[in-house]
Formats: sequence, structure tokens, C-alpha cells
Amino acid sequence: MKQILKTILLSGVTSFFAIALLKFPDQALEASIRGLNIWWESVFPSLLPFFITAELLTGFGVVKFIGVLFEPIMRPLFNVPGVGSFGWMMGMSSGYPTGAKIAARLREKEQLSQIEAERLVSFTNASSPLFIFGAVSIGFFHDAKLGVLLATCHYVGNAIVGICMRFYRNKEDKHIKLIMGKNKVSIGRAFKEMHRTRLNDERPLGEIIGDAILNSIKTLVMVGGFIVLFSVITKLLFLIGISSTIAAGLGQIFHIFTLPVESALPFLSGLFEITIGAQALSQLTTDTFLQVAILISFILGFNGFSVQAQVASILAKTDIRFAPYFFARFLHGIIASILTIILYKPLYLDKQAFEMNDVPVSQEVGQNFWVTILDMLNQVGPLVTISFLGIAVCIIYRRSIKKDAA
Repeated sequence: MKQILKTILLSGVTSFFAIALLKFPDQALEASIRGLNIWWESVFPSLLPFFITAELLTGFGVVKFIGVLFEPIMRPLFNVPGVGSFGWMMGMSSGYPTGAKIAARLREKEQLSQIEAERLVSFTNASSPLFIFGAVSIGFFHDAKLGVLLATCHYVGNAIVGICMRFYRNKEDKHIKLIMGKNKVSIGRAFKEMHRTRLNDERPLGEIIGDAILNSIKTLVMVGGFIVLFSVITKLLFLIGISSTIAAGLGQIFHIFTLPVESALPFLSGLFEITIGAQALSQLTTDTFLQVAILISFILGFNGFSVQAQVASILAKTDIRFAPYFFARFLHGIIASILTIILYKPLYLDKQAFEMNDVPVSQEVGQNFWVTILDMLNQVGPLVTISFLGIAVCIIYRRSIKKDAA
């Protein structure tokens, strides 16, 4: 009976959106192009180097080397092996869904247990500094000081989530911790582990590089599909009127917490797709900017359903469960919002008051840095995307010829 209801629900929702697409074809096309442009110009070229590097470092054993060295830090803080430090650092520097991609890869290589991988995924998917400073703070709000506040609350909140999630199913992997605790950390042992990992991978160098490129491009094509899909879904929900209905109920909750009622609809859009919500929130006029900063911090920590769907798709190929990650997203959003309230005065208002009297030269340099990177991505991004898609086609073609010849 449960499966029958699930079938009816899934087919009904899909049919509903198919009808909506037929009713609003022009608006759906516009939303689709917008999502495609985001992927084409920014997402693909910015994430591709990190994905390929992560694949190569994993194949050559460098991740194992890092894992042995960082074991004394990662195990007590987050209750995950030292290799988790690689996913944490890469996730913060490149943004989502890099953390999930690396955690899934480490799980496939059996460098993490199932529970450890679930803990790692819960706190390694973060917004990149480029998105927080370049897109949100400077691009939407034209205020670099806001980036300092949002980034601090986001990354500190992320670390707190990791510490909280260390207790997730703590008793079930106690034997693993006892085994790991017996090993002393040393550079010599780290090098031996790296060398052993590289020898265990019998693929030639060319194949390792080819696999790294193909796996990265496959993941990014999937990410692009989700970005386009949720861009269209968000637009259709607004056109049909469902978003307005939900936002009306959400506005009542906002009123209780003294948040602006008119921010309910932009906030709801941000729960689906962060970029759309952040841009809409930047156009609001409120009595105090703190209210908008709180909402931005929450949707950054929540990741948005679009990113969550990307993570779910990556995790589906492994035994890593999605539920811990989903719970951690609510936790991260709440913690980041609380930190925004606490740090709003020292990291934003006080800086604003200081710069009214004395504007440091470094401020404009910082703004120009992120704007320059965004402009560069918009100009070079499509060329990078086309080039690597072409490389992927060539690799697949050559491998198919060798397969036929064999």
C-alpha cells in the first residue's frame, strides 16, 4: 500500500509540473536559460579544477598522507579519520557539492566507514568564499563588509555542526576508534600509507588522469541538470501561486520572530535555490539590516533544495544515508543565524562606523579581487566548459575504439 501511494504521489507531481510547463512555456524557457547560464559561466569552470585535483590526490595517495597527519585533530573534534580534513578544506574553498563528492569517493575507497562518511558529509558542504564575497556581498548587496560577517558565521557554524555531529551513532563505531587510536602519527608512516595507496591503484598515469577528468565532468553535468531543473521549478511554483500561498503562512511565523513579513517569499525562494533567494532579499528595504543578514545566513547554511538534490544524487551511488546531512542543514542554518545576531555589531556595525572616519586602502583592494574573479569567470567560463566537454568526448571516443579493437 505504501509503495502504491508513493507511485501515485510521484506520478501526480510529475504530471502536475508537465502541465505547468505546457501552460507557461516562455517563462520556463527563461528560467531554464538562467540556470544554464549560471552553470555554464560560473559553476562548471570554478568547480572543475577542484574535482579533478581531488580525484588525482586520492588516486596518488596524497589524501591518505594528509589523513594520517591530521588524525589527532579530526578524530577528537569531529570523530572522523584524518582523511576527512581533505574533504573539509576542499569543501570550504570550492563550495558545494565538493564535500559530498569527496566523502563519497573516500567511502568508495573504504577510507571511511558508513557512519564516518555520514558525519563528514554533514559539515563539509559549504558555500565558497567566491560565492559569499563575490556573488552575495558585493554582487547583490554591494557591501564587502557583509561578506566578513556572513563568511565568519557560515564557516564557524559549519565547524560547530561538525562537532555536534561527532556524537551521531557514537556507540556503533567505538571499535573503529580503538583501532585508530593505537597508531601513532608520524611523517614516515604517512609516507608509507601514501606509497601503499598509490601501488594498490594499478591504473597507468594516463588512465588515472582520464578517469579524473571524466568523473569530474559527469558529476558537474549532473549538477548543471539540477541547477536548471530547480530554476524552472522555482519559477513555476511562483507562477502557479503555490509560492505565494506558502509564503503567506511563513509570514505569520516571521511576524512572531519580528522578521519582515515581506521577506517570506524571497526566503522561500532561497530555500529552493540560494542565488535567487539572496538576490531577492538584497532588494528588500527593512528597518534594520540585521533581519536580512539573519535570513541570508540561514539559507546559506541550509544549502537550498537544489544543492541538497545534488548531494542526494552523489550519495545515492554509495551506502551513505541522506538523512544526517538533511538534519545538519537545519542545524547549520539555525547556528549561523544565531551567530549572525551575536557577531552583527562587532563584525559589521563597528567596522562600518570605523570606516566612516578612516577608509583603509585594503578595503577597495578586497572588493576588486572578488569582482575581478567573477568577471574573469563570466568571460573565460564558457570557453573552459566547451574545452573540457570536448576533451571528455575525445577520451570516451578513444576508449571506445580501444575496446572495439580488443
